[in-house]
Amino acid sequence: MRHDEIRQPRHASILTRKRFQFAGALIIGALIPWLARGPILPGRIGEAASVNTLIGNVVAIGIAFWMRLSIETYPGIRRSYVIFPSALTGHGLTIVYFVLTRFPYDRIALVGGFLLHVCWLYMLYVYAERNVLRRIAVVPFGAIDGLDEIDTVEWKRMTRPRLHDVRGCDAIVADFAGDLPDEWEAFLADAALAGRIVYQVKQLSESLTGRVEIEQLSENSFGSLLPARGYFHLKGLIDFLFALALLPVALALMVGCAMAIRLESKGPVLFRQTRVGHAGRQFTVYKFRTMRDAVIADERQAAMTRDDDDRITGVGRTLRRLRLDELPQIFNILKWQMSWIGPRPEAEVLSVWYTKEIPFYRYRHVVKPGISGWAQVNQGHVAEVDEVLRKLHYDFYYIKYFSPWLDLLILLRTIKTMLTGWGAR
Repeated sequence: MRHDEIRQPRHASILTRKRFQFAGALIIGALIPWLARGPILPGRIGEAASVNTLIGNVVAIGIAFWMRLSIETYPGIRRSYVIFPSALTGHGLTIVYFVLTRFPYDRIALVGGFLLHVCWLYMLYVYAERNVLRRIAVVPFGAIDGLDEIDTVEWKRMTRPRLHDVRGCDAIVADFAGDLPDEWEAFLADAALAGRIVYQVKQLSESLTGRVEIEQLSENSFGSLLPARGYFHLKGLIDFLFALALLPVALALMVGCAMAIRLESKGPVLFRQTRVGHAGRQFTVYKFRTMRDAVIADERQAAMTRDDDDRITGVGRTLRRLRLDELPQIFNILKWQMSWIGPRPEAEVLSVWYTKEIPFYRYRHVVKPGISGWAQVNQGHVAEVDEVLRKLHYDFYYIKYFSPWLDLLILLRTIKTMLTGWGAR
């Protein structure tokens, strides 16, 4: 365990409390633009446009705050990733509402509320949240040793069952399946009654690492092996409509990519490969060719691609870094074979190999494969069995916590990689 004498991290203050952040956002992002009517902005605070704008900014801040709370529960997420997208969504929906209903509103105050809201949250992140470590008290019984490897939390091992000892801690973690003495079980019950957050060690470890260890098939929170079927079908429809809407832009980008590939090296523009998809069904995946032809006798080695693979062309390396080589898979989405977000489909020869070597490997096919996924934004490209086993832990986490919020988080991190060229790929 890491103890206080080993490291002194910056701890939470009032600036990191959600209620303070929300109240500050309402004052800065809604109240100030409203009060500015008259002395700074044209108009009066009692006008219909002023009142409607005040209500709109309040609603927008509420939507953005709700989105942040929903997304930030997932691991591997920096709050800086979701501040701008959540604020943009909340204020954007408000503007769309005003445009459709034609209610009077103040454009300047709406835009000003958005900018002030975003500046407030980023200021809090930079000066108060960026270096804060959560402190969690650990009940010293059961399977808790694995917590040592998680360095994003300050762990405080308890020595006696006293609520007084967990002051200053954000939560308590215990192994509920362990053999806890009666006084420690009573302590956990008292902690819950006192309003303290008490985690089960297995679920907390999954949340902090973003992985589900392969010790059993991964049931979801309802105890079912199948992910939420309602969202599964809704996600398929959203994927299709989004692909259809992006098709004109994607086609223009694909023409540019195809010309660059053709000018650099001989060979086909598109790469086709049989892969394993939803429910174990085989399908042909489309990608831009990023490698030169090479004769490799070993079928498995030929299907693998490593980051330092000398078969990758110069244009191909750029396409891979920006993930533009995946663009033709929009046609796989339109054929209902793939999703935008999901476990990456493996080549048939590799899938057969992994299924023989890794327990429960075929379970990853319970959802549609995707262009980007939870494993990709956390680990990147892998091929060897030991690396694939770790990657499968991420895939199981995605299946277990299958939801629109997790998909949105993966989308945000994928866009960040595409724009900056930095991050897991």
